[in-house]
Amino acid sequence: MDLPVSLFTYTDLYSRILTSLSHLLDKGEDHAKANGISADEMLDWRLVEDMHPLRFQIMVVVNFTRSWPARVLGRPVPDPVADTLDLGSFRTAIGQSRAYLAELTAADFAGRDDVPLTVPLMEGMEPTLPSGQWLTVFASTNVYFHLSMAYAILRLHGVPIGKSDLFAGQL
Repeated sequence: MDLPVSLFTYTDLYSRILTSLSHLLDKGEDHAKANGISADEMLDWRLVEDMHPLRFQIMVVVNFTRSWPARVLGRPVPDPVADTLDLGSFRTAIGQSRAYLAELTAADFAGRDDVPLTVPLMEGMEPTLPSGQWLTVFASTNVYFHLSMAYAILRLHGVPIGKSDLFAGQL
């Protein structure tokens, strides 16, 4: 069965992911407060010592959910957020990303699936792929990975969340 998917559908998916991230951060903040832990300490939690902290996971989700649709559309990439923000600033950035996504339309994405897009990933690596592949495979895999890492970090530190909390942005 062939199920066509418009690249535009990813704007809704990413908005839902941002809602889920916000929900996870609410749960994390509640748990931290109840245990005398500051929000800044919470943002520095890690899954293991050699991995990036929670704040980095948040930064990647926020940046990818707005930068990759922009790249696919051939538009300027919104300024990235840094991983040095405090919790309130991360919440603001999540809201700004959701607002950015809400402004995009199906017509914006029409005909963009196969447009070649070259993106430097690291020194000596600048692949050219169809725009649709960047968004549906590369960007989405990274968004889900970093959302999952945020979830795992919070779980490791005792935050009472479960799988259903990943769907806080609704199915």
